[in-house]
Amino acid sequence: MTSTETPMVRADRVCKNFGAVKVLKGISLEVGRGQVACMIGPSGSGKSTFLRCINHLERVDAGRLYVDGELIGYAERGSKLHELQPKVAARQRRDIGMVFQHFNLFPHRTALENIIEAPVLVKKVKRTEAIERGRELLARVGLSDKADAYPAQLSGGQQQRVAIARALAMDPKLMLFDEPTSALDPELVGEVLAVMRDLAAGGMTMVVVTHEMGFAREVADELVFMDDGVVVEAGNPREVLSNPQHERTRGFLSRLL
Repeated sequence: MTSTETPMVRADRVCKNFGAVKVLKGISLEVGRGQVACMIGPSGSGKSTFLRCINHLERVDAGRLYVDGELIGYAERGSKLHELQPKVAARQRRDIGMVFQHFNLFPHRTALENIIEAPVLVKKVKRTEAIERGRELLARVGLSDKADAYPAQLSGGQQQRVAIARALAMDPKLMLFDEPTSALDPELVGEVLAVMRDLAAGGMTMVVVTHEMGFAREVADELVFMDDGVVVEAGNPREVLSNPQHERTRGFLSRLL
């Protein structure tokens, strides 16, 4: 990323509390356009909370988050932040795709119906166009033959691939993945990671919370290790994984690798 290019994601001293518990303690990082950032760290370190703050599913208590140069969730007047109206925040969120650990598909709708719902209802895309695009996306995630299948008829890996296609149907500029493979049986993990590799190769900007170190090493441009609400270490994935500089990173990776 050149110094003049606006990063796709910029976090500036982001803090988030749940009651008296400080979950994020001043997170600052940048993700360049077309880059993949993988976030690793122990459970409870704040990774998923940070991801949810990026698209304003969680309010921040201090600091600022920008996507493509636009302040997310708030308007700045003077030096004060004022939370945006839900409708305005939802409009921002349309450009940010999110894939959750659990697939969150509508059980009473087919794979294709799950994919076309948001473009038709939110973006007012014509249903015929949405269906055509939905079929293209199913093909892209290797599920052309599952358009009429309901979630209960699909494996976990297939459901997660439908969830990715659903997020892509809104043509997002940024994709967030919150441990997308952790709920899957081991033999199904590879098919989801293959789709994510394809997205990365196509230039999609991605922030991925994951425990899949092989994926992080191969695909990520930056690896971010979080612990106890702070970024402990960040850098080239191969360097961080093979030669971590901080004791906390070394301890975490020794238990994982």
